[in-house]
Amino acid sequence: MRRWQSVLSENNENKLKRVIHEQQFGHALDYLMETVRQGIRLSKSRVEDYKAAGCSRIGGDPDLPADVEWPVDSKGTPMTFLAQLRLRELIDDDEASRLPANGALYFFIGIDEPAYDIEHKVLYLQEEQLQAAQRRHAPEVTALEDAFTGYQVSARSTLEPPNYGYVDYEQVEDDEHDYEHYEELCFELTGYSSIDLATMFGYPGTQHGDCEYEAALKLLTGEKYNYSETEALKQITRHLNGDSDRAQQEIRDTLLLLALDSDDDVGFCWWDAGELQFFIRKEDLLAGNFDRTYCSLYSS
Repeated sequence: MRRWQSVLSENNENKLKRVIHEQQFGHALDYLMETVRQGIRLSKSRVEDYKAAGCSRIGGDPDLPADVEWPVDSKGTPMTFLAQLRLRELIDDDEASRLPANGALYFFIGIDEPAYDIEHKVLYLQEEQLQAAQRRHAPEVTALEDAFTGYQVSARSTLEPPNYGYVDYEQVEDDEHDYEHYEELCFELTGYSSIDLATMFGYPGTQHGDCEYEAALKLLTGEKYNYSETEALKQITRHLNGDSDRAQQEIRDTLLLLALDSDDDVGFCWWDAGELQFFIRKEDLLAGNFDRTYCSLYSS
């Protein structure tokens, strides 16, 4: 079943066709036009000095108004701050336009074990709330008991092709092109850089290509994923009163809100240098509702 895909803007469609032509991947044109997603990548800019409040930051301390409580987990332990994203600093294109135009998102996490259904909190503060935001030091002990170095981050618009967990190898490989050639195409489209810290609205890192099934199942039914796409689809269909078309659409519309890479500079290390992933239903994203999200972790 085809996963969710964004409709490419005219500029991005032209860019995709150009890169496909330059990389001699015409045999996979239709497949890539159908599966490439418009995304946003966040890269390290500089170590945070906290001279100005409210900028996009990964790691370190958040800028919060005094009346906003620090999130806690189910045991009452303060969660660990991960990132704040000032939405007006993100790319102004078709992809970012699904986010609120102003305000900021804040990401917090509890204990990252097990690797599924991780306790977390995504806060959305509107622009007027941010006028009173100031640096807030983390409570002395938070869930992860780690001190992360804060980095200001900059955003860029990207084209995100299916990664190794999602790509249909038969579509991209032929007698003259193997997976290494496909990776070169991917690097060209994403503008991959070693200073990249995070991705929004792309493909999550995984070996199995089923992350949306896991997240959609939990968000819609509250049930735990048993690593069967077929069974997850059946459960969601039952929850939706037998509407299989809507169930498939819900899976396609389960979006990668944010993926945070492991990074030595910040101090992130998700198990064996993996990736922390936050998902949201498209319906909730468009409504500006960040109270219902899903968090999981991928590590090889």
